Amino acid sequence: MVIESSPNNMDLRVGTDAQSERVGGLLFDALVKKDARFDLRPWLAESWEQPDARTWIFHLRDGVRFADGRPLEAEDVAWTIRSMTDGTLVTAKSGAFAAVQRVEVPERLTVVVRLTRPDAGLLFNMSDGLFGVVPRGSGRELGLHPVGSGPFRFVSAVQDKEVVLERNHDYWADRDPGTVTGLRSADLAQGNDTAMRNLPGPIVDGATGGARLIERLRFAVVPDAITTALELKKGSADAESNVITLDMVHALHNAPGLVTETGPSSVAIYMAFNVSDPLLRDRRVRQAVAYALDRQAIINALWRGKARLANSLLPPGHWARAGDAQMASYPHDVARAQALLEAAGFKTAANGVRLRLTIKTSTDETTRLMATVMQAQLRAAGIDLQIRSAEFGTFYADVTRGAFQIYALRWIGVNEDPDIFRYAFQTAMMPPRGGNRGHYSNARVDALLAEAGATTDRDLRRRDYAEIQQILSEDLPVLPLWYPDNEVVHSGRMRNVQPGVSGDFGWLREARVEEKAR
Repeated sequence: MVIESSPNNMDLRVGTDAQSERVGGLLFDALVKKDARFDLRPWLAESWEQPDARTWIFHLRDGVRFADGRPLEAEDVAWTIRSMTDGTLVTAKSGAFAAVQRVEVPERLTVVVRLTRPDAGLLFNMSDGLFGVVPRGSGRELGLHPVGSGPFRFVSAVQDKEVVLERNHDYWADRDPGTVTGLRSADLAQGNDTAMRNLPGPIVDGATGGARLIERLRFAVVPDAITTALELKKGSADAESNVITLDMVHALHNAPGLVTETGPSSVAIYMAFNVSDPLLRDRRVRQAVAYALDRQAIINALWRGKARLANSLLPPGHWARAGDAQMASYPHDVARAQALLEAAGFKTAANGVRLRLTIKTSTDETTRLMATVMQAQLRAAGIDLQIRSAEFGTFYADVTRGAFQIYALRWIGVNEDPDIFRYAFQTAMMPPRGGNRGHYSNARVDALLAEAGATTDRDLRRRDYAEIQQILSEDLPVLPLWYPDNEVVHSGRMRNVQPGVSGDFGWLREARVEEKAR
């Protein structure tokens, strides 16, 4: 399987980039798992209760083991949480557990988490893709040789070349055919509650033509999308997930031996602004950028229409998503963009340029093409947009330390809970504690976030989050661009390929493969 960049850190306590969370999600298990409505279901935790607003009690499954044979118990869960909050690790995810006062282990399979304040987002931050239980005592070195309890085990990794995993034959969920296995795009598209309740366990060989479960996975790092497409076409790669451009997906649609799986996803692609930058401090400049962009034209040209315009980071259909009428919108309007820049004091020079800005991107082909189109669109409004592309590790390091004016990225998984707004926009969540990379600060947003996070009353939380989204749509520290469709291209010898709405790699657990291509 081809991926576009190496995981920065496969230890889910630390890794926040897409590849770390996707590959790490195959190695580690979370306490709870998201369903297609983004509600939380049992996973490592068979059950839990909340006797009061500041106490969570989790009851773990018995018989779960790490890949090295050690039993997974309450002490391991406690260590995982403590290591993110007591200074053992320096991690942006520590902010997700800022309310944790202490973790207690009264019994071998019971964990009690006590909070300094109510935190309605805590459970989501213990869900798949965001959280992975590690063996007690694990420190910073775990990212180099991760040991988890997931469906695959780590074999080896070479930076910028490959990551190799093999099947964990002692995986607890494979022994329990009644276990919920994951989210599928069709379930999100159809609102399929029955499917969500009755997702199948491991499929018998007869149902897949004799194909076998994947025994060994090699994630080959190929930064160039054209090379990825060629590898698929000639049969030297078996799969890619949202790596190649939509033009390439279209070109490969009828290629012999290849199959394309398409469905909606919860992924949000966005543009972020550094609001502490002198040129971007005035929100009118950020709004001008939004008006100058023709996002639908980009969707039509680069995504072949296989994406939906976004005005929130929450995915469509989410219970906390504000209505479109509640949020400011930015249809393509060059004249409006020019007027905003004029009002902000940026006059037109002789060469037609009002101001110069720089966008940083990774070397991902789709992102680079997107930035090039944006560059042309913004020029019409008098904005000279310079593009700075770097391999993902360098690019992401700049993003996390705030060394940018503008960058483009995607939220995967974490935007399926409204706690994304706390993580990305609360004043206290500026790096290294959280994901407020653009240094946005708004006292009203902070107050609403505190109120929404302190109650389990969903109606009150919905109202708070609706107002937060309304404010963010006007202040525009981040411009949500679109929700891309989930596109997986794979070889014809693969069977039971059913990608999830989160764009993760969980489908590899049940995918099957024939020994030889047809």
